[in-house]
Amino acid sequence: MDALTLLHERSSMGKLTEPAPSADQLSAIYQAALRAPDHKELRPWRFIEFIGEGRERLGELFAEAEFQEDPSASDNTLNAARKKPLRAPMIIAVIAKVTPEIPGVPKMEQVISAGCAAHGILLAAHTLGLGAMWRSGKYAFDPVVRKGLSLDEDDEVVAFIYIGSLAGRHKPLPQHHVENFVERWD
Repeated sequence: MDALTLLHERSSMGKLTEPAPSADQLSAIYQAALRAPDHKELRPWRFIEFIGEGRERLGELFAEAEFQEDPSASDNTLNAARKKPLRAPMIIAVIAKVTPEIPGVPKMEQVISAGCAAHGILLAAHTLGLGAMWRSGKYAFDPVVRKGLSLDEDDEVVAFIYIGSLAGRHKPLPQHHVENFVERWD
């Protein structure tokens, strides 16, 4: 697959199944992520893999976050939170490992760099014939989840990337018109 085809055809896949990526596939995926733009070579990212029981532990963190937000949350709400990480055989959390007060490299640039690493993961997964979906939502910002992931004060969860084998068909890709997004100064 050439690079432009990859960029034009990549899409999120919400239906994922076993198997998770192999060790060789993961190596290729991380190599792609590590090519993200990186001002001053800070490498402002880290990755946490959740597989097997690790997904259940992440689900417990999500349920605890729900309970801390609303101690009267129903069992259905808590169980739904527990099940979210089980929608794929692997989740990769992409963390912006921010180094504060670096001259010329503000926090936002470091977070965007980690976002580019997350995008590299999505692109590499697609190239390898895997499915992936970038999810964030409220758990990415929740203090219970942040503590459970051992984040430092300046760190940010950029994405929970759900990844696995395709378990459905590709949805039709919307057609975008460039002129709706580009302003030209002549």
